Amino acid sequence: MRVVSHPEAEVRRATPADLRVRRDMSVILAKDQRPEPDLCVIHAEAGKRAHQTFYAEAAIPHFWRVKNHSDKPIVHVYELDPVTRGYALTGRHHARLKFAVPFDLDIDLTGIDDI
Repeated sequence: MRVVSHPEAEVRRATPADLRVRRDMSVILAKDQRPEPDLCVIHAEAGKRAHQTFYAEAAIPHFWRVKNHSDKPIVHVYELDPVTRGYALTGRHHARLKFAVPFDLDIDLTGIDDI
């Protein structure tokens, strides 16, 4: 799917050496909990989480959801609030995904048209 492939390629380019990018891989959280996120950036030794509740319980500080809107990506960026132990939406990105936390990333989301 182009909507995830383009952000995935750009995230892979920007990801520091101690992190890994994974796509469509089941994460075993418990015996009956195996979410499968589209795209995850994790520490090399860590596992993945798919749902906000599972991510929060695992204290994963950041996650992004990539949604397909008319064959264009919209990236929802979330950050874990240490006080509430829940996620706060820190941005919705349609044309450009740019931030410095947890690492520097700048993606022209309109570049999907070049794939």
